[in-house]
Amino acid sequence: MSRAGTARTYNQNHAPRARTPDRRRVSIYVSWSYPAEAGRNPAELDNRFSTMTEVRRGLWPAYEDPKWSDPLRFQQGVAGSLELFFWAWVPFQQFVEETTGHPVPVYQRIDQAGFPAPLDERILADTDTLFVFGLDHMITGQEALPEEIEALRAFLAREDTCLVLGPHHDVGASDDPAVRDIEYHHHGDPLVPRRQRFAGYVRDLMHGLGVPVENRYGLRPAVREKNRIAPLSTVRDLDAKGWLEGVTNFNFHKHLPHYAVTTDEPDVIHVLARQPIDTSAPHPFTEAGNTEFNMFLWMPPSGDRAGDVLLADSTIFSSLFGGDESLQNFWRNLATAP
Repeated sequence: MSRAGTARTYNQNHAPRARTPDRRRVSIYVSWSYPAEAGRNPAELDNRFSTMTEVRRGLWPAYEDPKWSDPLRFQQGVAGSLELFFWAWVPFQQFVEETTGHPVPVYQRIDQAGFPAPLDERILADTDTLFVFGLDHMITGQEALPEEIEALRAFLAREDTCLVLGPHHDVGASDDPAVRDIEYHHHGDPLVPRRQRFAGYVRDLMHGLGVPVENRYGLRPAVREKNRIAPLSTVRDLDAKGWLEGVTNFNFHKHLPHYAVTTDEPDVIHVLARQPIDTSAPHPFTEAGNTEFNMFLWMPPSGDRAGDVLLADSTIFSSLFGGDESLQNFWRNLATAP
């Protein structure tokens, strides 16, 4: 099993992090198979990440520095854009390490060398707060094993644990090409294809753990002055643990998932923050009368589950999409909340 961190990839054989009430151990689990994502055929337009060459062309001239554009220094295929994720998570890892005193490992479900890292006690016994970033394209077939779901149940049975699920967007679910084209022009990102469906693995986890949420669409958030994302609409009276203390906004990303609640049972899950939508271009969700989408959700402890379950998109923890004091307050709250 491999871990990736600020120093890149290193072996699982490490000294366990000391667990104390005021020093939470935070880990990140990326649900993709790196080889399956990197090996996608660039001739296939849908359900893949961009190549680094496409990133350079679409975002020109942001990535024309030789450290990104020189093929002898940085991969120019799909693997190159995957490597940007690791680079962009480092500020979050460093911030949490400075806050908690513990390094933040990043595990991949299947790493660059093809080694698998299932979610089991080797990860969970050394973790208090676990982030699961649902960045696997559904076409790659990442499925949560029954024993992984049971391991997470046991993890959440521990006091003071927290599971943060981040299923990414689901763009182009419709079989109607016209609808997919409307969605594409709504978010306006040339690097996202007409169909890009994520998070089969996290969907399995949510089903197995009884999390009544589906990730839908890829919605463009509204912005305010200086192209900053519009403030969140928050429900402070439901935020009993102060997850959003000092938080007014997250960071801007062109296509964010709506976390649709699929139960009518009261108090099972709380929508703590909604994000206003950019309505300058139509989308089926806004055409149905919606002006905001569900951005941050909390399932309080219940029954045998002593831990908290949160839903927040992985882009909130990536420096690729900027950040400010409000975002760092959110990071700190998640890293230190009891």
